Amino acid sequence: MKKFFEDIKKDIKFKSAGPGKKLTDETSTDAKPPVQQASHGKPRQAPNESAQRAGAAALARIEQQHRPRPQTSQDTIRSQVRREFEAEAVATAVGHPHTEAEGSKVASKDAACFSVSGVYFICPLTGKTLKKSEREVHIKEAILLRSLEKPVEASVMMIHTFNKDREKVKAAVEIISKYIDNICKHPTEEKYRKIKVSNKVFQEKVSGIEGSREYLQALGFESTMLPVEGEEGAEEFLVLAEQEPGALEEMKEKKEKLQNGEPVRAKLDRQAQAFRPSQHASRFELPPDFYNLTAEELKREQRLKSDITERNSMLRTKAMREKDEQRERRKYNYALLRIRLPDGNLLQGTFLAWDKVAASYQFVRDSLENGWQPFELFAPGGQKLKEEEDVALNECNLAPAALLNFAWDAAVQADITAAGGHGRSVLKPELLENIKTLS
Repeated sequence: MKKFFEDIKKDIKFKSAGPGKKLTDETSTDAKPPVQQASHGKPRQAPNESAQRAGAAALARIEQQHRPRPQTSQDTIRSQVRREFEAEAVATAVGHPHTEAEGSKVASKDAACFSVSGVYFICPLTGKTLKKSEREVHIKEAILLRSLEKPVEASVMMIHTFNKDREKVKAAVEIISKYIDNICKHPTEEKYRKIKVSNKVFQEKVSGIEGSREYLQALGFESTMLPVEGEEGAEEFLVLAEQEPGALEEMKEKKEKLQNGEPVRAKLDRQAQAFRPSQHASRFELPPDFYNLTAEELKREQRLKSDITERNSMLRTKAMREKDEQRERRKYNYALLRIRLPDGNLLQGTFLAWDKVAASYQFVRDSLENGWQPFELFAPGGQKLKEEEDVALNECNLAPAALLNFAWDAAVQADITAAGGHGRSVLKPELLENIKTLS
């Protein structure tokens, strides 16, 4: 009896499922899946305000792709630069999430105990002191602000600073120079004063170089839609009005500025600091900025230090030793030098690891009360550093940090002493006013 009722229930379910179909039958296009039918019962929610703004921005970008590129305003360029840097920062954070987090922990750990707070630079355009992470954005903004008053000078800076590939920059400069030469040679011929934006050479050599379009606009080129013979519709051209002889001479001068342009680079701030005599002069605690390594690589280097003793006990060839030395040099971007002076005070400064020894001499000379008086610097171990030799600091094993000893030239100092001359202090007063004590 139980089986009988179960068969009846199955028969009812089978009939209520609707008419059956063969597997070989074509699926009806009118049939809708159950999921879709169920979804019709629930009303669709309207997009929120942020989603509407995102959709509007996307539509605007799609429409903009089909429109001719308008003349770029300086405010638009500045916003674009900021967006590019934000995008790069996000991409870097996504690609190396753990490295960034670990690096920030290293930087914040006992920050007050570091021998120097970090690496700083000076913008050559504004004179502002910048952190290492701020320099590129600040220089870009400074160049863009300058473009409001000096568009040619600023666009030349853009071309040589914003583009990292020097070969591509060189190729773009050559093409633009040819444009100018043709205009100056044939000032009345209109074809030389028109640049078709879709031209293959322009697209491959010039268009992709940041600042190239701004430079052409600074010369007087204007974006214009013109018909193309044998083609439907119009295309974008950069067109220059016919120039007077005086304007042609100015164009030649602007061309020379473009050809002689150099990248704008922030200058390393030496952060000159004087310290009182201290028994901790040879102890250094450097921030992560000094290392050309990620936080994870720094930890790995610490673990490898335990291998140094074993390695030194091995019989190693000269080639093996040189390879290790080169590897050590590449680890550091900067060098922190302290110079012990005759009065016991210490002078500290930051250098690039590949700065020449002459840079350290010049730094000390600029900090002395009597900068004219000859002196000598000695590396740890007593080796004399020769100012005239073309040797980098890291090649002298002075990176990432070292304590140097200072000595006046003996012959000159003897003459000064014989003449009764002597100075109470070695360093300039402005450095002594801010003298500190090493902790």
